[in-house]
Amino acid sequence: MSIAQSVLPAAEERPVRRGLFARLLRRPSAVAGLALLGAILAMAALADVVYPADPLDMAGTPFLWPGADPDFPLGTDMMGRDIAAGVFHGARVSLLIGGVATLVSLVIGVGVGAIAGFFRGRADHALMHVTELFQTIPPFLFPIVIVAILQPTMTTVVLAIGLTSWPSLARLVRAEVLRLRDGEMVQASIVLGLSDARIILTHVLPNVLAPIVVSASIMVASAILTESSLAFLGLGDPNIVSWGSMVGAGREVLRTDWYVATVPGLAIVAAVLALNLLGDGLNDALDPRQNRR
Repeated sequence: MSIAQSVLPAAEERPVRRGLFARLLRRPSAVAGLALLGAILAMAALADVVYPADPLDMAGTPFLWPGADPDFPLGTDMMGRDIAAGVFHGARVSLLIGGVATLVSLVIGVGVGAIAGFFRGRADHALMHVTELFQTIPPFLFPIVIVAILQPTMTTVVLAIGLTSWPSLARLVRAEVLRLRDGEMVQASIVLGLSDARIILTHVLPNVLAPIVVSASIMVASAILTESSLAFLGLGDPNIVSWGSMVGAGREVLRTDWYVATVPGLAIVAAVLALNLLGDGLNDALDPRQNRR
């Protein structure tokens, strides 16, 4: 028993996370991603302050080009709605959908991967067969089917994206857990008589946190793109404004008034770029091989 107790702390494989923010600041890509994401978050937080009116209301003359009227710096669309107000309020909706959908995927993916990798055997086979089943379905077709069958609301869009984005994360977590399962840390915990749940939660998952965090940043970006694609096809919530719904509305006048779709499209590009840059920075900052240099 005393041997196991002495092995347990020595077998810790957790990457050093102290000074994570300082390590991020040493990476230009991460700094750019943080700055861009901070600006988008500020837009979402200040949407009600800067544009307190409903972004779906007709605010001015239709088809005002950007810069034509100081009151509408980004112009108006075919219904006279303020595009700038839509971009600010759409930031809140798109980030919320991306974040909650990613949270749903994290719960499912991490749970499936951890159980399959730790218990192995029949549990592993059964859960991996389910994962393979989800992976055989085109990743964009499944959300379309779910939203088309159910009423296209913000809740159904979030669930549709979250329920179809977890398989790759589950495989990643499973591979990491399988690597740790036979390590000294887990074996010592088993000798000490710790429960399986406690071993998974306190000794296994903390050592898988780095790839999960990096994957989560990429999944948020993918969820934003998926929501935008669904809204572009008319499968978004008609009662809210998102960047995707604005792009979808602007496609009808793309040849004559391209700015209607281009402005929210650039906002989508900025958000996805920020999250990808941040993900790359996190990957480098959490990589113990990079931290030794």
